Order: sequence, then C-alpha cells, then structure tokens
Amino acid sequence: MRPSAAPVAARTGLNVALAATLALAGAPAIAQTSEPAEPAEPPSFDRPGISFSTDTLPRGAFAWEQGLPDFVRDDDGGTRSRLYSANTNLRLGLSDRVELQLATSAYNRLRERDGDGRRSRHGAGDTGLAIKVALRASHEAFSWAVLGAVTAASGDRDFSNGATQYTLGTTLGYDFDERLAGALYLNLDRSDGRDTWTWSPSLSFALSDRVGAYLEAGVSKADGESATSVAGAGVTWMATPRVQLDASFDLGLDRGSADLQAGVGASFYFD
Repeated sequence: MRPSAAPVAARTGLNVALAATLALAGAPAIAQTSEPAEPAEPPSFDRPGISFSTDTLPRGAFAWEQGLPDFVRDDDGGTRSRLYSANTNLRLGLSDRVELQLATSAYNRLRERDGDGRRSRHGAGDTGLAIKVALRASHEAFSWAVLGAVTAASGDRDFSNGATQYTLGTTLGYDFDERLAGALYLNLDRSDGRDTWTWSPSLSFALSDRVGAYLEAGVSKADGESATSVAGAGVTWMATPRVQLDASFDLGLDRGSADLQAGVGASFYFD
C-alpha cells in the first residue's frame, strides 16, 4: 500500500497542512517544562499494519521498530519479483503528545525472473523525517493522531521513489472495550505532481495480556490509475514489557496490487 499533474492548489493545500502540523508539533515541545510520569507500560508501536498508532512516546523516550525483514511478492504475468526490505523506524518523544520519527530501509534485495532469466539487485531505500502529534479528544474511548512527513529520494535507483514525497495522514481510534478496538486510517502522499490517497479500516483484539491480533483492509488510489486494494491480518507478542515481536501479511485483491505483502519484525522501547 506504499505507491497527470495535479493543480497548483492541491500542492499548496498539502504544503499548508504540513506546515500547520509542524507548527502544532513545535508548540507543545517548547511549552513542556517538567518530566512526565513514567508510564505503566510502553505506548503502542507503529508496526505492524498499514496505519500508525494513536499513541506518542513520552518526552525523552525512544523506540526502535525493525523489519526482519518485510517482504513483497508480485507476479504480473510476465515478471516475478521478490523484494526483501530491512525497514527501520526510529521514534523520539519530544513532549507528552509530540514525537519525531526517522524512517529508512538501509538494505533491500530485489530478485526478478522473466523470459530473459533471473536478476538480483540490492541497495538502500529512501529516508523520511516525520512529526507525529497525538491530538486531544473529549471522549475517553476515542483517540486520534496526525503525522506529517517528508521523504527524500536518497535511495538507490531500484529502491527509490525517484522524487521527494510529502505525506499527511491521520489515524482515528476507538476502544469498544478492554479487548476490542477499531481504527480508521486516512493518508495523502504527494510526489512528482501526483497524489495518492489511502484509507484503511482495522479491528484489533487482545487475545491475552501479552498477545494481540488484528484484521485490516486497505485501498489506495493514485492520480490517473485504478484503485488497488489489499486485506490481511497480523499478530503481536510482548516478549518482555518493552520488546514486541510481530508477524503480518496483506493479500492483493486485484491485478494492480502486489500478490503478497508480509513481514516479521521486532520493536524495542527505551526511556
């Protein structure tokens, strides 16, 4: 789910939205003057899944989320490809409701096979910087957060978007009870004059105090292209109070989607 020139107004609107997100992020970070109380347990990690969590890290806390690896398999009828990526997301709490994120994939390996034979390439992916803000909610069961990001086309040719990408997304969450929660993710990516919209609903279940599972679906629509859709599931296990292990998959539901997106990973929390 990660991906005709658009009018200038669309570009301006996204830039203004990103600027507003960054301004919103800066104010609480400056206003924060005292150390927050140590949480009873780590906030939710952002992997796995299409959406990100509505939690942010406390001020000074740090999280490392790592794919071990993440995997994409696709067969378009003529070429079969397998992509392995060591996706990394580093998160740093700036205040009680604001965090800074650095995302990259330092190593990727692509294997392709077609009528001309087999090929294998490897290299680094693009690098992105993001600000995530957990917004206040009037209802205890409801939570939401926004994330604004800029991703530079810094990776090797086979693993790069090829142009700077601007992202503005939000996740809306609702706790139905102590073991069941729902979320709706909405996101806009803009790169090289093209917009890509993504939305994804999901349901999460607490199977025990340490094991959780979720179901999700996702739809993306880029300018001038048909919509693509996936559906899948995942499971998480808190190996320790500060270490989460995960496994997940999404299956493509149409010809434009990758046949399979999957991964295993580990996330670590430090404060």
